[in-house]
Amino acid sequence: MKIRKYTENDLSKMIALWNAVVREGNAFPQEDQLDARSGAKFFAAQSRCGVVEEDGRIVGLYILHPNNVGRCGHICNASYAVADDCRGRHIGEALVTDCMEQGRALGFRVLQFNAVVASNVHARHLYERLGFVQLGVIPGGFRLADGRYEDICPYYKVL
Repeated sequence: MKIRKYTENDLSKMIALWNAVVREGNAFPQEDQLDARSGAKFFAAQSRCGVVEEDGRIVGLYILHPNNVGRCGHICNASYAVADDCRGRHIGEALVTDCMEQGRALGFRVLQFNAVVASNVHARHLYERLGFVQLGVIPGGFRLADGRYEDICPYYKVL
């Protein structure tokens, strides 16, 4: 599976995939949908965006960016999206692995996930298998699309 840096030609497909995960309302904190303009600006603002393309379709992507500034600027954060019909094919694992490599290459020392939803067991198992450490639990830290609150579990890994 090849992961490459995104190009401008990928933007509409990336926006569609990102918006699908946002609409699910159980993983990303964002609530607003991206359009062509806001999506281009959003993805351009990242330190790195990686994509997996199959048959002209973006089936997976990640964004990587600083988690903080200044004295904490060496800690990065990332988000991952995999097309619903492609889940279970280890695309997420490939995205996380590439993201860690790119984070190291960009000079980041730690990758931190601020808000992994507790019920996102597939992501949590993947992160733990890859050596991420759970920092604790923030009770009710995520509001699901249906209005219920769910715990979040921050994770980190030294790169």
